[in-house]
Amino acid sequence: MAFYKKVKLNGKWYVRAVTMGEPFTIDDVADHLSQMSTVSRADTYAVLVQLGETLGELMSYGRSVKLKGVGTFYLSCRTRGKGTDTPEEITKDMIDEVKVCFIPEYSRNQHNKVHSRCMIDKYLEWVDVDAPADE
Repeated sequence: MAFYKKVKLNGKWYVRAVTMGEPFTIDDVADHLSQMSTVSRADTYAVLVQLGETLGELMSYGRSVKLKGVGTFYLSCRTRGKGTDTPEEITKDMIDEVKVCFIPEYSRNQHNKVHSRCMIDKYLEWVDVDAPADE
């Protein structure tokens, strides 16, 4: 079950996803994955602990990283200031922000429309956090 709330912006009402409670931890993920497979919790945990560093190292080669069933990770950067008048003035020293971007894996139907996104449970149920409990 996922949660949403109603938000008013610029005179119009919109729906926004809300995260509830404490985040699941790497321990929770390791437990869950080990219950779904023949891999022990300790082995799963060890792999998960190294995942972030490994993704960072692989992206440092200038390539994206695609994990089947998860999605694609890639680097993005921003340039300090308002830019330059010529491309020759651009240097790597002007990069002041580096981010990791993520595109969840998805599939398309026969009409080329997005059919499903792997990280969205097909049985996902949305609940209004402000609704009375009996709704």
